[in-house]
This record gives sequence, C-alpha cells and structure tokens, in this order.
Amino acid sequence: MTNGTDETVDRVRRFRAGAAERGLPPDAAERWVRSLRPAAYLADGGDGPVAARLGGRPRLPHGAPVPPHGFVASVDCALLRADATDLPLPADGHLLFFAVPDIDFTGRREDVVRYVPAGTATAELPDGEGRELFPGRELRTVAYASSAQESGSFTRSQYGDPPPQDEYERTYRLSEAWQAAGGDGGGDWRLQLGGHPLVPDIDPLEGLRGYDPDEEGSERTRTGGRDDWTLLATWRCGDDALDEVGLDGLVVHWLVLRRDLAALRLDRVLTFVDMWAP
Repeated sequence: MTNGTDETVDRVRRFRAGAAERGLPPDAAERWVRSLRPAAYLADGGDGPVAARLGGRPRLPHGAPVPPHGFVASVDCALLRADATDLPLPADGHLLFFAVPDIDFTGRREDVVRYVPAGTATAELPDGEGRELFPGRELRTVAYASSAQESGSFTRSQYGDPPPQDEYERTYRLSEAWQAAGGDGGGDWRLQLGGHPLVPDIDPLEGLRGYDPDEEGSERTRTGGRDDWTLLATWRCGDDALDEVGLDGLVVHWLVLRRDLAALRLDRVLTFVDMWAP
C-alpha cells in the first residue's frame, strides 16, 4: 500500500502553483481544492497483501443464493486505511461487486453489491454456477489520493445550472492544472472506491439529483439531493471484459445513498455504465 497523505499535500501545492501560473484567481483554485474527495485506487502488481480480487469466481457464504450477474471484484475492507475515503465503509469483512459489462446495464438492479462479514464461512462458487466474466487476478497495490470532480460537473455544482459560459473555460484550465500536478489516482488502476466518478461522457451523480427511493411512485422529491448519493466504486474495465463485450474503455459505477451504505442496506445500489467513444 502507498500512503497518499504526503503526496496529496504535495499535489495540492503543485496544483495551486500551476493555477497561479495560468492566471487563475486564488478563490477559484480554492473552490477546486475544497471539492476534492479522498479515494482508494486498486491496481495490479505490488508485493502487499491481497486487498482485492478481480474476476474469477466469488467466495460466498454457505447457502447464499447464486448471483444473477457476473462477478467483478471482492474488496477486503480491513486492508483499506480508515481514512481511505469519506464513505461509511465497513471496518472489516468483504464487499462483493457484480455487474454486466454492457452499456445498457444502468439503473436499479437486483443484487449488485453484497457484504460478507468478517469470520463468515465461505466457499468459491462452483464451476457451472453463476457467470464468470474473466479470469481472476489479485490487486495488491492500493494508492490513496484526492479525487477531483469532472470539470463540467464542477462548474455546474459551483456556479449554478446553467453557469456563466466563461466559468466552463476557467474550470477547464483548473482541470489542466490538476492533471499537470498528478491528477487522480495515477497509474493503471482497475478499481476505485469513493471519490468522484470517472466521467467518459455522463456524470451519473448529476442524474440522481432529487431522486429518493423512499418516495413511492416518484423519482423526484424534496427530500433527496445530489449530495445524498455518492460513488461507492468504479471498475475501469480496460481489456478485462474485451472478449465478453468486444468493447474497450467501458466504465462501471456503483452508486449508493450514504445512509444506505452506513446501514449496509445494499439492495438499493444503482449501477451506471459509461464508455469513451471508440
């Protein structure tokens, strides 16, 4: 694992300097800094403990129902730093993520995240049961870093929707300064926990403004809000699912209400699939 605290401080320092060099006002740069969120990025390689397993067959509690979707990853929560994210993640046990790597796999789906408490007796799902997306691999590298909001989403959240047109240009230059300072995560990470969504095309959290699943028959309520929903995890597929769907550049998000995550009520997790244009 890598300790991201010192690197984050240094990255923010480089960002402020880069923003000043671009002639951007200090108050705009500070808005950007305040919007940063902590995230954990998991990648192949390294010599640390197995923080996550990507692909292969899941280990499930004895007698647990067979998942309806393909197994993506299992994350060992005990191997994440307590301040890895600003989410109410479990202190131990495993979070299991399931999905179908397809652009239409978006919305509320049954059984896309499971929590297996520490000490639970588990067994690998036998061959012939469930859906194996791709061969298993171990993720032993964990990087902790600040995650920045996508520039368009940042502009709208900070300056209203629609914002003044010149704010888009200013935010684009802030984003350039952030990327020049090191950007998000770094390296070829496969799985992200917490932070802001990776946005090839559409920010999934913007579409959830005002949606509250507690309000029957309505997708827009006064009690819901964008800040109630948060990114739980992102799978950057890369070539993992290439044979499965024939597409590269696919991104799968799992989105959750903070109160549901704190209560481990994972039956209402939403999925959102996005991709870069080929």
